[in-house]
Amino acid sequence: MDLLGKYQERLKSVGKDVFIDNTVKISRPELVELGDHIALDHGFYCTVRMKLGDYIHLGPYTSVIGGEKGVLQMGHFSGTAAGCRIVCGGEDYTKGGFMGPTMPKQYRTELKISPVVYEDFVTTGTNVVVLPGIILGEGSVVGAGAVVTRDTEPWTIYVGIPARPIKERPRDKMIEYAKELGYDYSPKGLVKII
Repeated sequence: MDLLGKYQERLKSVGKDVFIDNTVKISRPELVELGDHIALDHGFYCTVRMKLGDYIHLGPYTSVIGGEKGVLQMGHFSGTAAGCRIVCGGEDYTKGGFMGPTMPKQYRTELKISPVVYEDFVTTGTNVVVLPGIILGEGSVVGAGAVVTRDTEPWTIYVGIPARPIKERPRDKMIEYAKELGYDYSPKGLVKII
């Protein structure tokens, strides 16, 4: 069952060919912009401002947390596998104070909010954790179970805890396919031409 109808009027914007599974929870739909050809899979959970490009799949049980000031931006042809955790904000453990949303604000530790950016052609594998403020460089891929603590380089494959580069990733075929789907590639990224 598709929940797009439930969210359609409340989303900031929504493109064509968008699927939202009936188990999806978007806490602040008025802060969410969805491009074309999007699938928000079973159990997806989001509490942040989110802007998604085109041809994006957010896998089962992916969660994006950080509250209303948190931001996730994803370029075209990007996505997550099952169980990814994208952290756009959380408590700063170095500041002292209690942690958790049930504590009165005056006793809580300071929140650290930093956007997470997936550039075009980025994919994160099963159970990857992406920490606040990370920019995943164009075409980078992060292997299953990795923890991303630093920005990734373009067209590079990462694995491990913390995520480290292991090899380059070919890009020409992906650029070719994007052009066939109506996107022009330039040094500034992809631009939709149809």
